Amino acid sequence: MGQINRRTVRDLRRGNRSTLLRQLYFRGPVSRQELGTLTGLSSGSVSNVVGELLADELVEEAGSVESDGGRPRTLLRVAPGGGHLIGVDVGETHVRVELFDLALTELARWEHPLTPGGLERDPEPVVGHILAGLDAVVDKSGASPEAVIGVGVGVPGVVEQGDEVLVHGPTAGRDAVPLERLLRTGTDLPLFIDNGATAQGQAEMWFGAGRGADNAVIALIGSGVGAAIVTAGVPYRGATSSAGEWGHTVVQVGGRACRCGAVGCLEAYVGARAVLDRYGRGARGAGAGGAGGGGKGDAGGAAEGGVGDADGAGEDQQAAFAAIVGAAGSQARAREVLEETAAYLGAGIADLINLFNPERIILGGWAGLLLGGRILPRIRAATASYALRRPYAQTEIGLAELGPDAVALGAATLPLAHFLATGGAR
Repeated sequence: MGQINRRTVRDLRRGNRSTLLRQLYFRGPVSRQELGTLTGLSSGSVSNVVGELLADELVEEAGSVESDGGRPRTLLRVAPGGGHLIGVDVGETHVRVELFDLALTELARWEHPLTPGGLERDPEPVVGHILAGLDAVVDKSGASPEAVIGVGVGVPGVVEQGDEVLVHGPTAGRDAVPLERLLRTGTDLPLFIDNGATAQGQAEMWFGAGRGADNAVIALIGSGVGAAIVTAGVPYRGATSSAGEWGHTVVQVGGRACRCGAVGCLEAYVGARAVLDRYGRGARGAGAGGAGGGGKGDAGGAAEGGVGDADGAGEDQQAAFAAIVGAAGSQARAREVLEETAAYLGAGIADLINLFNPERIILGGWAGLLLGGRILPRIRAATASYALRRPYAQTEIGLAELGPDAVALGAATLPLAHFLATGGAR
């Protein structure tokens, strides 16, 4: 019986640390008195736990404010230098590794290009790039490896959590990649692996366009298409963690072939590669006398050498996609493709609204932000034509706030969430 009581006291102490640390992180700087009001803990409990956190150098003083008729109140906050977090974005076309302090200020970055689908087809080189990136950002920042709280890794595909973390790709290739086991051959740092869209969604909910919402969908549109679905403030994962594969919902029966092996998927119409392909096919069909008066290489001057052929990886793909978006004001074929993309994207968003009734739909990812910046009113109008009227009227559709490359930042929130939940335990 005594052993159970000791465990209960220890758990209570850890719970109090977690409660105070979360409030300090998201609401700080705040005073001890404000912490008592925010948490409902007694002044004695607040004082004891704050003393521990100060001794552990996880919390620091941050000035003072005048009080009513008494001594000034000391303000407290989580110490940015109390630890480091690493976020890894394993994208379709790159591995990006970033090291942050506890305030999520970027201190170092490393990046390496990838062949699309590399994690599924040949994971070992990708693992090597991740491990090289971890060493590079630690060395570049001068951080001690012992100060790294954890490494978050955001990947495309379904991440199966269990005794062994496995990554299942929705597209053709090797399945059940034992990513955690492979990474363990080169690092002892704590690892937290999740879907990249889910990780970015958590960051947007905490620090970006999702703040204040309990029910939201954060869409990630790049070469591929995914979504983080948040219900009652918690990511919805489904029975086997495969929820959020929004890009592989069907918007056209018998439609375009998708790289996942099915046909008619949303990704086959609004993903960056699909948009480039649709533009290129139309431009080739139009010829020199076609829409907009240009052949494949014209695109209203959008991309010399032919936007339609620029369906490769990395910066070339992003530049070609941006060229189409930029040409829509003057070139008929580019404008036609964006109108089609807005219609399909509106239908896909309407499905999310009708199924999940979110407060907000947030468009993110580099391609999503480019599209939203150009045709957001058209996307909203298309959504309204497909969605049920009342839930559509109650849903805000807007753009992500953390930028086009926020997956690494989102990945860093994975170890941060564990750090806060455990009261700063290492």
